[in-house]
Amino acid sequence: MPNKQIHFNGFVQNSPSPHSSGLWKHEKDQGANHNQLDYWTDIAQTLERGKFDSIFIADVLGTYSVYNGSSDAAIRHAVQLPAHDPIPIISAMAAVTKHIGFAPTISTTYAKPYSLARQLSTLDHLTNGRLGWNVVTSYLESEAINLGLKERLPKDLRYNRADEFLQVVYKLWEDSWEDSSVVNDKESDIYADANKVHKINHGGEFFSVPGPHLVEPSPQRTPVLFQAGASEKGKTFAAKHAEAVFTKHTSLESLKNYVNDIHTRAEKYGRNKEDLLVFPMVLPIIGETEEKAYQKYRALTEHISYEGSASLLSGHTGIDFSEYDPDQYIEDIETEAMQGNLNIYTKDPNYKWTLREAVKNHGLGNGTVKFIGTKEQVANQFETWAIEGGAAGFNIAQSYSPGTFEEFVDEVIPELQKRGLYRTEYEGSTLREHMFGKGHKTIKENHPAKNNKNAHIN
Repeated sequence: MPNKQIHFNGFVQNSPSPHSSGLWKHEKDQGANHNQLDYWTDIAQTLERGKFDSIFIADVLGTYSVYNGSSDAAIRHAVQLPAHDPIPIISAMAAVTKHIGFAPTISTTYAKPYSLARQLSTLDHLTNGRLGWNVVTSYLESEAINLGLKERLPKDLRYNRADEFLQVVYKLWEDSWEDSSVVNDKESDIYADANKVHKINHGGEFFSVPGPHLVEPSPQRTPVLFQAGASEKGKTFAAKHAEAVFTKHTSLESLKNYVNDIHTRAEKYGRNKEDLLVFPMVLPIIGETEEKAYQKYRALTEHISYEGSASLLSGHTGIDFSEYDPDQYIEDIETEAMQGNLNIYTKDPNYKWTLREAVKNHGLGNGTVKFIGTKEQVANQFETWAIEGGAAGFNIAQSYSPGTFEEFVDEVIPELQKRGLYRTEYEGSTLREHMFGKGHKTIKENHPAKNNKNAHIN
C-alpha cells in the first residue's frame, strides 16, 4: 500500500461560473444559484462526503476591465461577475458539516490587519478550528481604483506590504493572548487574566497597531495559510509564509520544477520540505470510457465564451488581448498582474500557444490541466502527479457546478481509496490536522508566525 496520501480542496468562487467562462449555460450547471445558501451547503456536504480537506474560495474585488478597456465583456458573459462576498457563506457551510475546512481569499492590499485578525479568529472559533486563509495581494487595476487608489500598487510594494501585514496578524494571533488567559472564574468575577493579555505595539512602514487582539485564542490561533506564488517575488513570499501553495501547471515536468524550487526557497527560511504543501489545480473530466470522456470534453468546450475567456485572460495577465491578432503567438513578458496565468502559455516547453488557442484553453478551468478519461485513468493521473510530481494534493476545479464535484466524489475518490492513496475517514478535527496530521492544530515552531515571542511590550 502506498505511503502517499493525496489531499483535495474544492475550488469555488461566489459567482455563477467563475473558472469556466460560459459554462453557466450548461444544462447541468447550477451556478446561477450561488446567491442561495442551499447551493453552498449542498457543495459543502458533497465535498465532506468526499473527505476533502477544505473548500478553497477564490475572490476578486474588482471587475475584469482590461479587455478592450471595458468591463462590458465580463458583464455580458458572467466573468466572475456578479462577485459575491466569500465570507458569509462559511458559517452556513460550517453549520451543516463537522470536518471540512474553509479557506477564503482576502487581500492584504485592501484589508486592515487588526480587523481581519478579529474576523478570521472569530471564524476559526465558529468552525472549531477549520479555517484557512488564501493570502493574496490583488492583481486587478479596477480593484485598486474602486478601493481608493489611483492605480494598482507595484508588485514589489504589494508584497512588501503583505509581508508586514502578516507580521502584524502573527503577533495578534500568536502573542497577544496567552493560552491560559481566559480563566472564566465566576467566584472572583474575572473572565480573563489581564496580566496574560498583551499589547503587540507594532510600528512599521505600513502599519501601526498597538493591540491587544480583540479575540481570545482560537483552536488553531493562526488559520492555515494558503498562497499562490508564481512570480519570483510571489514564490519567495510563499516560501517564507505559506503552509500550502496553490499553483497551476500543464505538464508533470513543470510541476516537478516548481515543487523543487519552492521547497529549496522554503529551506532558506529554516523550514522543511514537508512544511510547505503544493496543490496544483486540476479539472477532472470523467467518462464511462476514454472515448466518452473526450466527447464530454469537446462538448464542454462548445459552451466556452471566447469573448468572456479573452476578458478573463486579459484580467489575469494585465494585458489587453483585444489589441492582438488571435493567431499570433503569446510572448514571454513580465506582468504586474498574475504571472502564473501568463507562464502557462509562454513557458510551455512542449507547445507554442497562439492567442486563440490560449483563450479557448483558459475558458475551461482557467487554463489549468485537464485529467480526462475513465475514473481509473483519471485516478492514474492524480497518482502520477502526486508521487512523481511531488504534489501534496490538488485543488479541484469545476466545469459545471456542482456536478463536477459530485462525479469526482462518487467515481474517482473510491478508486483512490481502493489504492490506499486517500483517507477513508477524517483523523483530526482541524484543517491543519487534515493537512499535516492529527495533533498538528497550531502552526509549526519553525514558521515566521512563531518568531515574535518578544513582540509584546505590556
